[in-house]
Amino acid sequence: MRKILLIGRSEAGKTTLTQALKGEQITYQKTQYVNYESVLIDTPGEYIQTKELGYALCLYAYEADVVGLLMSATEPFSLYPPCVTNMINREVVGIITKIDHPEANVAQAEAWLRLTGCTKIFYTSSVKGEGIAEILEYLKEDGDVLPWETTKNNKKQQKPQK
Repeated sequence: MRKILLIGRSEAGKTTLTQALKGEQITYQKTQYVNYESVLIDTPGEYIQTKELGYALCLYAYEADVVGLLMSATEPFSLYPPCVTNMINREVVGIITKIDHPEANVAQAEAWLRLTGCTKIFYTSSVKGEGIAEILEYLKEDGDVLPWETTKNNKKQQKPQK
């Protein structure tokens, strides 16, 4: 699978999305440091919120195939400047989180991500599992087998008992 770097402000849902993408139980965990896993790089929100730490994101982008700019549907503002995707030498996608929240304004979050230059945007609810399969499918490379494909293939290979 292609490796994705998740960037977003604190409480945007990066770690929760990481847990959902890995099929783990959703529990709140504050990310204190960069969590570098096989195909996921989860960054603390302070990295995008602080100029000095923001430079580190540039270095981690070199380790990724795709950069995911996260924007919670409940955000009151955007941290991302217009056309920022032009400064990143990796493929950049937008990921809107918390689309199921009662105070979600998905249209506003989408508009802000489009202003950054994101043309591909995913709409997710980690709690309900919405949009998770689409992201995994997007990151999939030739030869990768996703969990539901393994189950489907196993059912095809099983012969009925007589």
